[in-house]
Amino acid sequence: MKIFILSLLMLLGITQFNWAQETSRLNTMSNVFGITAEGGTTFGMTDYTKSKVNYDLKGSLEYYLPSFAKGNIGFSVFGQTGFLSGRGAPQVVQNTTDLFTTKIDLLGGGIFYTISIHDIIYPRIDFGISNIWFTAKDGNGNILPFNSTGAYSRYMLAFNGDVGARFMLSKNMSINLTGGIIVGKKDYLDNVKTGSAIDMLYTANAGISYYFGRLKDSDGDGVPDSKDMCPNTPLNVKVDEFGCPLDSDGDGVPDYLDKCPNTPTGVKVDADGCPLDSDGDGVPDYLDKCPNTPIGVKVDANGCPLDSDGDGVPDYLDKCPNTPLGVQVDADGCPIKKEKETVIIVQPGEMESVVLNGDANFEFNKSVLLPNAYVVLDSLVSTMMKHHEYKWEIGGYTDGIGSVNYNIKLSQRRAQAVVDYLVSKGVKNNKLKVTGYGKANPIATNDTPEGRSMNRRVEIKVISKNNE
Repeated sequence: MKIFILSLLMLLGITQFNWAQETSRLNTMSNVFGITAEGGTTFGMTDYTKSKVNYDLKGSLEYYLPSFAKGNIGFSVFGQTGFLSGRGAPQVVQNTTDLFTTKIDLLGGGIFYTISIHDIIYPRIDFGISNIWFTAKDGNGNILPFNSTGAYSRYMLAFNGDVGARFMLSKNMSINLTGGIIVGKKDYLDNVKTGSAIDMLYTANAGISYYFGRLKDSDGDGVPDSKDMCPNTPLNVKVDEFGCPLDSDGDGVPDYLDKCPNTPTGVKVDADGCPLDSDGDGVPDYLDKCPNTPIGVKVDANGCPLDSDGDGVPDYLDKCPNTPLGVQVDADGCPIKKEKETVIIVQPGEMESVVLNGDANFEFNKSVLLPNAYVVLDSLVSTMMKHHEYKWEIGGYTDGIGSVNYNIKLSQRRAQAVVDYLVSKGVKNNKLKVTGYGKANPIATNDTPEGRSMNRRVEIKVISKNNE
């Protein structure tokens, strides 16, 4: 009895334990009926000192409840017939025979739990309650005294337990191996009702089972054909409750084919489940801020062509790379030569005068050079370095607005800024003369903004071509 209660508690524990991850679809044994026929041997535990091995036969009808996990709980009704026998009667009991054989027939019902291992092997545990009809006889076939006198009833309640496994031969048939125990509620089976041992019967059986009502599942994905909206799913592919391959990121490409899982919702993908990259620059369309980039052009993280010098013209179109920051450029990425930044050629091959327009080359009302001036001055440096015998005047000019003193100082500071830059590039300081002319020598009228802009300038002139 204690063994039965312990085993029942174990079964309840097993049914609560999730042996496999639950899915949204029924497993293949759901709503299935089974018919089982088994036969084997019995071995008794009684008050007699020696037990004999006999045979038994068992048949059952089973029903498997629906399940969304790998395990199924089910119910069964069963019938069994067999023998319990032994010799060596206990000496404390009078009027007993040295040999007995009890014929047993029982009918009962129970509950079972089974687990699927790859839909091939089904380990199983059964518990049940039955009623036993029995008759105890001696070695000559005579009914033993207590049975013959009616000292106790020839039937009683018993508890049944089985452990085993079923091995599928096909979807509808299995072979079975089972070990079991039958425990009578009273100590009557050996015709000794006052002994110390409770009569028990151990069984070891083998048999076959046939299953019917099993839903047809042609692609073996666990979803019956009648509900499968995606037939012919490849083997071992995980599916949803409708039998369709899982698509975790919802991009329309099932997980087993998706080479780019976790694609953001709404992003268009290709046949491999990867975000579209229409221009092939390596940045997907949904992140690409510069679509339609020409093939082979290097791009940044936003999919835009690289612009190494930051002049607004991408490298693949830039004919003047490494333009200084802030310099205005044309469509080819080359610095724009403004009208006032003129180079005057008086003799072929020799630069005689350079004019730097103040508005384009200096901060307003200051003597700080702007990057635009670097381009003009850098082109002049090579000439100065080539002709060491030349001496140059750097003269600063302003427009006609303001006091004479202020304009002279401002024009001189601007001229000095140019000298400082040229010296920083390697031109010798003793070859350069700084002069601040203020508002003298205008080259245009001071009555218009355009004229005043032309007058605000720095002129660089050759003043000597010898070493004197």
